[in-house]
Amino acid sequence: MLENIDSFLNAQQAPLKAALIELVRIPSVCEEGGGGYPFGEAIDQALRKALHIAGELGFRTRYGEGGYYGIAEIGAGTEMLGILGHLDVVPPGKLDDWDTRPFDPVEKDGMLYGRGTQDDKGPMLAALFAVKALMDAGVRFNKRIRFIFGTDEETLWRCINRYKEKEELPKMGFSPDSRFPLTYAEKGLLQLHLEGGNESGVRLAGGSAFNAVPDMALYEGERQDDLADKLDQLGFEYRWNEDGIEVNGRAAHAMVPEEGINAIARLCIALHAIGIESKAISFIVQEIGEDPNATRIFGKCADEPSGKLKLNIGKIDLGKVEQISIDSRLPVTVPKEGIVARLSAAAANYGLEYKEFDWLEPIYLPLDHFMIETLMKVYRRHSGDTVTEPSASGGATYARAINNCVAFGALFQDELLTEHQPNERAMLKNLYKAMEIYAHAVFALTR
Repeated sequence: MLENIDSFLNAQQAPLKAALIELVRIPSVCEEGGGGYPFGEAIDQALRKALHIAGELGFRTRYGEGGYYGIAEIGAGTEMLGILGHLDVVPPGKLDDWDTRPFDPVEKDGMLYGRGTQDDKGPMLAALFAVKALMDAGVRFNKRIRFIFGTDEETLWRCINRYKEKEELPKMGFSPDSRFPLTYAEKGLLQLHLEGGNESGVRLAGGSAFNAVPDMALYEGERQDDLADKLDQLGFEYRWNEDGIEVNGRAAHAMVPEEGINAIARLCIALHAIGIESKAISFIVQEIGEDPNATRIFGKCADEPSGKLKLNIGKIDLGKVEQISIDSRLPVTVPKEGIVARLSAAAANYGLEYKEFDWLEPIYLPLDHFMIETLMKVYRRHSGDTVTEPSASGGATYARAINNCVAFGALFQDELLTEHQPNERAMLKNLYKAMEIYAHAVFALTR
């Protein structure tokens, strides 16, 4: 048992909040090669800042492979416990939907608002300062504890793949990038484009990321009055602006598209209804619509461990080439090949070709796995929650990157998921509670 840790954890609350404010101020959205860095200058600044924070806390730090990843380590021994998270964030989306500026953190009503507070800067810092509390309490670690800071999690995972090529892999670990108590299964993550030549003359672009339900889609083309009438008939929210008609949706993470309203889908439905057609518009309307499970294409696709297939239309671009960008979360026991075959066949009916962008294999650990049993014991003892069971998720965390690894917190069951959405925020008392749980977890895993 770990005794007398509370005062050391309490002492880390203010430094944790201050460090998080510093990190959130850095707009670490991926910008390919910007400033000469692999994922842009802002992400590099966030990486250097995180390593500086860790160094000040007493960790041995290393800036890896020209900015692909960072390492902060403490302890000694042949075995290594990995704590894996990321410093990049998704774009803020429509700024008018924010009550605060996304990269100017504001504390209000016990919450800290800002992009990255939940995903994943806040949770990573909670784990980092948890280990600092253990260090200050004089705990000797029987394993090395290595924090691995990724920089490309929201796009293509090139950071963690480079790490795996170049560095020692932990024997076990967790990723603080999900919800407590823990995630024992993560669905397969398939991101793809459907493409075809644009023979319609329709021009349209919308959406900002594969993995975010688009909350706005702008139409600047012809017959705007007819479009507005149809939107009214359909009950779809929109507004006029100086450029055209802006169809409104509601942002959500692509792993739970049913919690959002897809503005691209709604715009396409209305355009199709007034006779404005293209390959992409027809495909979206006739094959998917607003169905987050794409039942027309895949039928009732689900399994017992992880639930239903989910599909999100993240982006559309109708230029010389029509392109739909899709994010789909596949049940852990469903073969990818069958999904690709069905989607390719459906797309081909509209003159669209399937082009894979990224694929992450699912993970599935049995409930009697030692990592799950250890972390659940810690969580139950220190959260007071003796009821909630481990869950499956459509999210994709770095738990997939190494063996014997699960996603563990930092969001609690009663806490609103705001990652990838306007007004992303962290409940500070819960972040401090997560820090406490992480401290006990690290202690248990390094005995």
